[in-house]
Amino acid sequence: MATDASYNLQGIGGGIVLGAGDYYDGKIRWIQVINDAVITVIPSDNVTDTLKLSGVTLPAGLGFGGKFTYVELTSGIVIAYFE
Repeated sequence: MATDASYNLQGIGGGIVLGAGDYYDGKIRWIQVINDAVITVIPSDNVTDTLKLSGVTLPAGLGFGGKFTYVELTSGIVIAYFE
């Protein structure tokens, strides 16, 4: 039987597509990079030192998880999947 966490990673909880200059303020479980993206800020409840991700180009195809509370993009396109 699938757990709630696995459903979140499958996108069943929904998500939002973000582009350059966009932000989302809410609970996020997974970020999927669609076009190379640069994150402005992405604070987390369970991932330390997320400031190190600021300004780094994340390649298309990269996906990463955690309990994020906010995400803002400088450039690129990502899908932020809700917790």
